Amino acid sequence: MGKVSIKNIAQELGVSNATVSLVLSGKVKEGRVSKDMIEKIMLTAKAMHYEPNILARGLRMGKTQTIGLIVADISNPFFGQLAFQIQEYAEKFGYTVIITNTNESDVKMDKMISILKSRQVDGLIIVPTNHGELAIKELVTSHFPFVLVDRHFPQIPTNHVVVNNYVASREATHSLIQDGCKKIALLVYDNKLYHMSERKRGYVEALQEAGLYNPELIKEINYLNIQEDVINSINDLLKGDKKVDGLFSATNTISMIGINQILELNLKIPDDIKVFCFDKNSEFDISNFKIPYIIQPIPEIGKKAVDILINEIEHHSADTTQIELVAQMSVIR
Repeated sequence: MGKVSIKNIAQELGVSNATVSLVLSGKVKEGRVSKDMIEKIMLTAKAMHYEPNILARGLRMGKTQTIGLIVADISNPFFGQLAFQIQEYAEKFGYTVIITNTNESDVKMDKMISILKSRQVDGLIIVPTNHGELAIKELVTSHFPFVLVDRHFPQIPTNHVVVNNYVASREATHSLIQDGCKKIALLVYDNKLYHMSERKRGYVEALQEAGLYNPELIKEINYLNIQEDVINSINDLLKGDKKVDGLFSATNTISMIGINQILELNLKIPDDIKVFCFDKNSEFDISNFKIPYIIQPIPEIGKKAVDILINEIEHHSADTTQIELVAQMSVIR
């Protein structure tokens, strides 16, 4: 037998489709159907492995109790943990989360938005990509419920949950200066996204205040060529008179490639070069040296995003909620 329907259950018991539907939807009124028949319908539905059509029921009710989540790089531990937190928290409110990935492509982001909307999701949580402004503006114009996380576009008023990227990066760079570093390099993605620009700005201003800023020590990394770009950058930064004694990596993906290349060059961390990373990587726990990093409050980011989105879905709020959370430093002395 194929998928069991309400009609199949009704035929099995010799009752009407409407009676079965009322019982299984929980809408049956006391006295309208006997307790004995309610029990028979429930037991028969279970025995026949009946599964309700959530989408059809949702469309009748005007909601499907589903949320679409669009992340930029699911292989990045930060986004994997964020997706987990969002899914776990949304389930507490009866929402199912459909997770998709863009690989930092604005074309894929636009495609994922279209696919998820066609699946009748009630709202979206989005990690926007570089050049993703047009797709976000279209969501604003259409009044479709959504929240941006990790990144946002300051020129577009949207719900968003981010961290204080500028302050955190400035403090991380200042920590390297306090540890005696005089030549501190930055590895950062080559894009115009606001969160990445803020991390760069925090680094630059900390060094400018200390009289140590050198623009030649900033290496911009192409996401599509990340492995080669990071390796080449590390090789360039650690040769001859340019050799740096400090390194700040703007993401954990960049940091792990950079750290591995430093070790390939037979250099020791932190003796030969000190590093500081934005976000933790699980490999930090098994290395034989301690690596300081910026801790983003991932559970709180996920919960705030879900709270904002569900409020917009259920109450159609016209106001935007913009939250900037504090990222802490895990400094190893």
